[in-house]
Amino acid sequence: MPKKLTAEPSRSAAVQFDPTNPMIVQADRTILMEVNNPKYSAARDALAPFAELEKSPEHIHTYRISNLSLWNAAAAGLSAPEMVEVLRQFTKFPLPLNVPTDIEEVVSRYGRIKLVKHDESHLKLICEDKPLLEEITRQPKVRQYLGERVDSVSFLVDSAHRGIIKLALNQIGYPAEDVAGYVEGTPMEVDIIPVMKSGLPFTVRDYQRESADTFYAGGAARGGSGVIVLPCGAGKTIVGIVAMSLVKRSTLVLTTSITAVKQWHREILDKTNLRDNQISEYTGETKEINEVTIATYQIVTYRPDKDEDFPHFKLFEERDWGLIIYDEVHLLPAPVFRVTAQIQARRRLGLTATLVREDGREGDVFSLIGPKKYDVPWRELEQKGWIATASCTEIRIALPESVRMEYAVAEWRDKYRIASENPAKLDICDILLQRYKEQRVLIIGQYLKQLRDISKRFEIPIITGQTPNGEREELYRKFRFGEQRHLVLSKVGNFAIDLPDANVLIQVSGTFGSRQEEAQRLGRILRPKTNGEDAHFYSIVTRDTRELDFAQHRQLFLTEQGYSYEIKDAAEMMVTDSPG
Repeated sequence: MPKKLTAEPSRSAAVQFDPTNPMIVQADRTILMEVNNPKYSAARDALAPFAELEKSPEHIHTYRISNLSLWNAAAAGLSAPEMVEVLRQFTKFPLPLNVPTDIEEVVSRYGRIKLVKHDESHLKLICEDKPLLEEITRQPKVRQYLGERVDSVSFLVDSAHRGIIKLALNQIGYPAEDVAGYVEGTPMEVDIIPVMKSGLPFTVRDYQRESADTFYAGGAARGGSGVIVLPCGAGKTIVGIVAMSLVKRSTLVLTTSITAVKQWHREILDKTNLRDNQISEYTGETKEINEVTIATYQIVTYRPDKDEDFPHFKLFEERDWGLIIYDEVHLLPAPVFRVTAQIQARRRLGLTATLVREDGREGDVFSLIGPKKYDVPWRELEQKGWIATASCTEIRIALPESVRMEYAVAEWRDKYRIASENPAKLDICDILLQRYKEQRVLIIGQYLKQLRDISKRFEIPIITGQTPNGEREELYRKFRFGEQRHLVLSKVGNFAIDLPDANVLIQVSGTFGSRQEEAQRLGRILRPKTNGEDAHFYSIVTRDTRELDFAQHRQLFLTEQGYSYEIKDAAEMMVTDSPG
């Protein structure tokens, strides 16, 4: 069953306000939330399934109930009355009269149009609401994909247009419920094994099993497409493997890098009964296709000339795939949306720690990969010990006098880089490296010159996009086994690196205001530690610069998940903090 919110039944719907509550619900569907209210945590967790966090300054956070957030919640099984009851339970003042009506109306739009299978080459678009059907048939975005009329409530749709008509319906505000089913794909005998090939016992965690079951939905037509949202470190790769064991069909896995490809390869080989000769990699290094094929987004979207088509799109049709897994689906490149629209008959599983996309195409993920099917807050898994307890500290440091004039006269586009490369950050790194000299520390950043300076000053190996894969894997291996305790990483460290014992991350620079990057980086240290150590996430930011502005935007993700930053002043830290 999907993870669902349950409102307190004892709360009367007639009681619509309480001055001790943390929420102020406004008529424009924004919600102000008092952070220091005793009921804040409960209200935040109850609201998160159907609202999006927009702003998170110190005392009042702003959420918005969007159409897409409501449709995702509806697809996960949350009803409009349950959502309204949450607002009534936590509102400080009476609800604006339009809000319950708006929620009911928007939620009711999801599924009023259905796509069902008609024959091998056609689907049937069905809408029992005849006036609505007539309205949408007159929408140019939809009309061009409708075939002949079947009866008073349905039209034929070419199967090749399955994805693009779902996009069009979503854009006009009536997202279709796709129950047209899937091609079976080539059978593949794959099962989870209780003792890994490494010799250690292995048990799938309850939330991993539950999320995969929710995606698969017993194999019914309604199951088989959607997105699972789990924190970094919670084992999304395992969810993908469990889904493979449920579908039992040939599988294509798309992921972010060669390092991630090799991690998926290792995990599948170690935890299933599949043999190495059944798993292949499709990357810039090797291009083989097998029962399980693991590819990078980079190779799929490669083309030698911008005027040519994408030669590796053929991968999607090279085998009769029964399941396609999109790892880190929030990073799905735009061209892959195009090919995904053409393969809607394949089961599709998206895995991510956040549905936030910097290009604003969350609606395309909803339409083409599927709605959010399962979501667990980071804090809930932290409390159960499935991910490490994390503390987040932002250290604010001034620009040295020698750099202030350079920053002052710099072009607007250069100011962020100058602030990010603040040389004074290396002194803070020194303090933190001394404090954690016996622990596993990752230093990660955006700018290669800055990272090379850190690597040289502290004699720490550096991994960048130019590091050969063999050397990269050897350094990761040494880190895992404690032979190398500190590493410097460029942006290649953002994604799918299996370093379970890393417990300190020092972020010296980031990609502008990227919330998704903040999620990935925090996730590098959230895997549970065998020695029970907590995780520490430090972000070093230059005050009174553009970097501070962007850093505050990145914090949105952490706040949304229940984390908060402790703010420290670098000057005070240099005086009072001693190596511990």
